Amino acid sequence: MCNSFLSTLLVCLLIGCSGAHTSQLDLDHIRYYQQITDKPYDDVLAELKIAITEQNFRITSHSRVGKVIRERGNVDFPDYDTIQFCNLTHAKTLLEISAHSIRHMPCSVVVYTENDQVIVKTKLLPTDSQDPELNDFSQHINSMLRGIVDFAVEY
Repeated sequence: MCNSFLSTLLVCLLIGCSGAHTSQLDLDHIRYYQQITDKPYDDVLAELKIAITEQNFRITSHSRVGKVIRERGNVDFPDYDTIQFCNLTHAKTLLEISAHSIRHMPCSVVVYTENDQVIVKTKLLPTDSQDPELNDFSQHINSMLRGIVDFAVEY
């Protein structure tokens, strides 16, 4: 009787915990904003850097993965770049609203080629939390991120 009760309790706890875990994963669903252009790759990179600084962000990292792979002997390897950036005032505001939002920092944009086109993609902050202030702030940052991507791909 006792073992049966403990087994039932354990199963209920596991089901309950797995449901909570799934719910948390749903809240962390990642959304992206992407644009595609025929502009030359290096022009897109240059425009990205301009757009990032014009939005008052500071570039914290630029990884030229494709270039480094080519330099190591794979001469036909395509371009892949990742640029990370941050604005400490925005970061402070975001973290004051929600310490859990650290997982969304710093902002980043990726650039790569596919089918002779340049793809520019950024990860957007979630706007469907239970906190209206966090959602409003995230919408503001997402607008800036979309603007950065759009500027880079425009002719």
